[in-house]
Amino acid sequence: MTFLLYLVMFFLLLNAFAMAQSLIRDSCKKAADQNPKIHYNFCVKSLEENPHSKTARSLDRLVMSSTKNAVSKTTSMKGIVDKILKENRYEKYSEKPLRDCLELYSDATNSLTEALTIIKSRDYKTANVVISAAVGAPPSCEIGFKEGKEPLKSPFTKDNDVLFQMILIPLAFTNMLKT
Repeated sequence: MTFLLYLVMFFLLLNAFAMAQSLIRDSCKKAADQNPKIHYNFCVKSLEENPHSKTARSLDRLVMSSTKNAVSKTTSMKGIVDKILKENRYEKYSEKPLRDCLELYSDATNSLTEALTIIKSRDYKTANVVISAAVGAPPSCEIGFKEGKEPLKSPFTKDNDVLFQMILIPLAFTNMLKT
């Protein structure tokens, strides 16, 4: 009897993971179809690596977990820049773009954190607007390094590309839910 119970539980868990995987792939496909800047493979991989996304049974759960992913990455980027500035590990002309990036990441973190609260209330239209305020942070940070007296190579290009994708995902998902 115990074996049968374990077997049933195993198949229920297996079914839940299969449903979540299908939801992730379908949602990422729709998001990538609606916004060519979203990379389908990145979307799927980033969500499948997240334990909360793996068990999601609805798009609103994916919105929550993808927004949390974006908050985590933005917070991490803010910490990296802050450490570079505190340890004075930067070139002469790069202090201003670094400080600009720090402010951009701080603002993006605040916007995304606010979006989490709004998402909990299921106001996806407002959440979409708030998340869209954060999406400009990575490209603006990159531009800051190119616009100075001496154009510099950003040390964050790869991370900013990832962050941009991570913010686009919940933006697309809230867009799907707001209609």
